[in-house]
Amino acid sequence: MSSSSRTTATAEHRRLAQAPKDSDPWRLWGPYMAARQWGTVREDYSADGNAWAYLPFDHAHQRAYRWGEDGLAGLCDRFGFFNVSLALWNGEDDRLKERLFGLTNGEGNHGEDVKEVWWPTDATPTHSYGTWLYRYPQAAFPYNHLRAEAASRGRTDDEYELIDTGVFDENRFFDIEVTHAKANPTDICLEYTATNHGPDAAPLDLVPQAWFRNTWSWGRDEREPSISLVTENCVRAEHGWLGDYELHADGEPRIIFCDNETNEIAVFGAETNPRELTKDGINQRIVAGESDGIRLDHGTKVGFWYHFEAIAPGESVTVRLRLRGVGRSSAHQPKGTAHQEPVPGDPAFGEGFDIVRRVRAEEADEFYSAVIPATVSDDDRHIARRAFAGLLWGKQLYRYYVEEWLEGDPAVKAPPRERVTGVEGRHGRNVGWRHLALADVISMPDEWEYPWFAAWDLAFHTVPLAHIDPEFAKHQLVLMCREWAQHPNGQLPAYEWAFEDVNPPVHAWACWQVYAIDGGQDQAFLIQVFNKLLLNFSWWVNRKDAEGSYLFEGGFLGMDNIALFDRSTAVPPGYKLEQSDATSWMAFFSLSMLRMALELARHERAYDNTATTFLQYFINLAHAMDRTTPERVSSLWNEEDGFFYDALQHEDGEIIQLRVRSMVGLLPLMAVLIAPSWVQHELPDFVREVEWMMEREPAMMKAITQAEADSGGEKLTMTLISKRRRGLLLERLFDENEFLSEFGIRSLSAAYREEYTAEIGRRSMSIRYTPGESDIDLFGGNSNWRGPVWFPVNFLVVDSLRLYAASAEGDVAYEYPTGSGRMVKLSEIVSDLEDRLVNLFRLGPNGRPGDQREYPNGPLWDEHVTFSEYFHGDTGVGLGAAHQTGWTALVAHYICSDHAPHLPGVLPGE
Repeated sequence: MSSSSRTTATAEHRRLAQAPKDSDPWRLWGPYMAARQWGTVREDYSADGNAWAYLPFDHAHQRAYRWGEDGLAGLCDRFGFFNVSLALWNGEDDRLKERLFGLTNGEGNHGEDVKEVWWPTDATPTHSYGTWLYRYPQAAFPYNHLRAEAASRGRTDDEYELIDTGVFDENRFFDIEVTHAKANPTDICLEYTATNHGPDAAPLDLVPQAWFRNTWSWGRDEREPSISLVTENCVRAEHGWLGDYELHADGEPRIIFCDNETNEIAVFGAETNPRELTKDGINQRIVAGESDGIRLDHGTKVGFWYHFEAIAPGESVTVRLRLRGVGRSSAHQPKGTAHQEPVPGDPAFGEGFDIVRRVRAEEADEFYSAVIPATVSDDDRHIARRAFAGLLWGKQLYRYYVEEWLEGDPAVKAPPRERVTGVEGRHGRNVGWRHLALADVISMPDEWEYPWFAAWDLAFHTVPLAHIDPEFAKHQLVLMCREWAQHPNGQLPAYEWAFEDVNPPVHAWACWQVYAIDGGQDQAFLIQVFNKLLLNFSWWVNRKDAEGSYLFEGGFLGMDNIALFDRSTAVPPGYKLEQSDATSWMAFFSLSMLRMALELARHERAYDNTATTFLQYFINLAHAMDRTTPERVSSLWNEEDGFFYDALQHEDGEIIQLRVRSMVGLLPLMAVLIAPSWVQHELPDFVREVEWMMEREPAMMKAITQAEADSGGEKLTMTLISKRRRGLLLERLFDENEFLSEFGIRSLSAAYREEYTAEIGRRSMSIRYTPGESDIDLFGGNSNWRGPVWFPVNFLVVDSLRLYAASAEGDVAYEYPTGSGRMVKLSEIVSDLEDRLVNLFRLGPNGRPGDQREYPNGPLWDEHVTFSEYFHGDTGVGLGAAHQTGWTALVAHYICSDHAPHLPGVLPGE
C-alpha cells in the first residue's frame, strides 16, 4: 500500500497522516521507556568502563538514573520527563518487581542474558493502542539461584533459565496484561489485569507507579517538578516544560509518595542522605513495612497500591488508571498538544473508558487488516502482527550527550580522568564522538539485551516498519545521518559501547527499500539521505581502502566470530587483511547509491553524473574481485574451491587465503542491480556513458549484462561476480552438508563439524561449526556466527537471488538441494528459502521451531511468538536475545509481501 492510499484507509492511518513527525501530538506519548537502563554505557561513570558493574541490577531500585528510566510496560512522553510503569509483589520477593532481571555479560555463561518471560502482544504506530503480557511467578523470584547456577556452567552448557528453576511448575504464575489506549493525544487509559493460572489462591499487589525523571540533581537544571495529591484517587503532576497532568486511579488504592533520589546510605554507605526521601521508599513501605521513606501528599514519585489477599485459580483482577493533560499549556509543548480541561460530568472511568479501550482495539484490527494481505494464513497474520508489536514496543527514548557525559555534571563529583585518557593502552570510550547528542525515540534491537541503537540493526528495522509507519522509518534513517549523530568524517555511529566500530554499510540499501515500500514518491527524503551518504561513502573509501586496490579491509563488520581470528585486532606484521565481505558490502553500497542516483536523475538531471560515478566505482570493485591474469590474480577467489575467502596480503606480494567457507564468501551474491527499463529512454547521458565504457574497456564491463525488455528497450543487470562463479557459490549454498539448513542459510559451513586448523603468520588457528550458542569468549561470548542462521544476512542473500532470477540472464534451474538430482528454477528456490525462514515462527505439532528453549509447548505458550537474535543451524531453536523484533521482524516483510514473487526495491509500475 502506497503512502497516498494509506492516509484514509483506516482510523489509524488517518492518525498517522496527522502525525508524520515525532513532535506531532499523537506521538507525544508512547512505550518509550527502556526495559533496562542499568548496566548501560550512558549510566557508566567508572574509570575502567565496566558499565555492568558501575550501576548493577541490585542498585537499580535505589539509585536515580542520569539519562533515562526503565520499568515494566513503561509509558512516557517523548522527552522522557514523566513516566508511568507497573510494579508487582507476590508477597515472597525481597523487592518489588519494578524492572526485568537478567545476568550481566560476566555472569551469564553465554554473556548477558535476561531471565524473564514477557511478550509485546499488540501495538499501533501512533500508540493509540497497545498490549503487553508479563508472566510473574508466585514463588519468590530466584535472583541469586539464577546467578549461582549460571556461574557453575561453561560455554558448552545450556543457559539456565527461569523455567528450569521450577517456579512455573503447575502454572504457578500470574499473567499480567497491560493495555494502553489513547482517547486523544493527552488522554490515556491504562489497564492492568492479573490472571492466576496456578492451582491455588495466591496474593498479589499491583502497584502502578508514576514519577519524574531526575533532571534536577546534576547542576544543569535545578527546577524540580512535583506530584501532589488532589483527591483520594487522583494526583496532579506539574512540569515546567511538559505542562500539567492528572493521573486518576479507579477504586480505592492507597496512594503513597517518595522522591526519585538515590538512597546513598543503602548504595554507597553514606552516613546521611542529602534528600529526605529516596527512590526506594515505596518499595520499603510495601515489602518491608517501613513508613519512614514515604509521604502521603506529595513527591516526585507516586505509587497506587492495590492489594489482593487471595486471587482464586483462574480468577482475574483489574486495576485502571487514566492520565489526562489539564490546565495550562506549556509553550514548549509540540504544536497541537495544548491541554484541555476535562468536560464537566465526564468521569475518568465508567462507560467512556470502556468505549476507548474497545474502539482502539477494533481500530488496531482494522489497521492490520489493511496492512497484512487477506490471502495469508491466520497464523502468518498472527506472526506478522506480533513482529510489528515487538518493533513498536521496542522504541525507546535514547538520551546521550557524549560531551556532557565525558565532562560529568557540575553538582556531582567529577568523573575519573581515565574515562577520557583511557586505561591499559585503550583510549577512552567514545572520546572521538563528542559531537554526538541524541534525545530521540529510536528503534532498539532488543528491549533488554540491546537497549541502545545499533546503526546496521536499525537499517533492517526500518524495512518492516515501512509497512506500518513509513514516516517513522524514514526519520530513523535520516537521524543516523544528521550532524549530531553522523561523525564529521562521514562515519555513522555504530553503537554506544564503541561508536567508532565498523558496521556493514546497509544504510543506503535500507533507504531505498523504505522509499520503494512507501510508494516511491518522497524524493525529498531520498535527496536528504543520499547527500549525507555521499560523505559516508567517502569515509569508507578513504579509511578502508587506503591503497586504492578496491579490496576492502573492514575489520569487525558486525560478524564477530566468523573467521579464524578477531578481525578487529591487528594482523601479523607486514600483512594487510583484504575481506570478501567488506568488498562485497562496498559493492552492495555502490549499487544502492547508484539506484538512488538513477531515481534522482529522473527528476533532476544533475544527478546523472553521480550515477555514472557509482557505476564506475562498482565496475572497479567487480574487476578487482574477478582478476584472472597471472599478474593480477584476485586475492579473494579460490578457483579450486569455487569460493571467496578473506586473505592476508604481504607487502612483498605473498597472499595467504583464509580458506574457511563462511557467510563472508557468500556475501558477494548480494551485489546485484537490475536498472529499470526507463533508464534507456530517460537518462541518455548515463546510457551513452555505459556504451562508451563498454566499447573502450570491454573486459572491465563484464559486470554488466543486457537483455531485451518487453518495452523494446534494454535492461541492464549489474552483478559483482560472473555467472560461472555464481553457479559454483550456489552449489555450496544449496548443499545441506554445508550451508543449506531446514531453517535457512547457515553462517558457517557444516563441513567444519570436525575442527579446521590453519597456520596463519606462524600461528595455529582453528575454527569449528557451532550451530548453537558461542563456545568462545570473543566479542563477549554471546555472539556466534560459527553456524547459526542469522535472519538479516539471510534476508539480503535471498532477496538478491530473487533479483538474479529476474535478471538479464533469466530464471535458470539449479540442482536443489545439491546432490539431490532435482533441478529447480531459481525463483522457486527463493520461495522455498523464504518459507524456511518463515517456518521458524509457524506453529507446528511441536510448537514453533524458532522458540527459545525456555518457552515450552502448551496452550498457555503456543500463542506467543518469540523473535530471537539468531537460530540454531540444525534445529532452528531460537538463541541469543529473545526479543529481537529488530532485524528478526523482517519476517513481517515476507508475510506482508504475501510470498509473491516480488522484486526487492522495485517501484510500483516498474
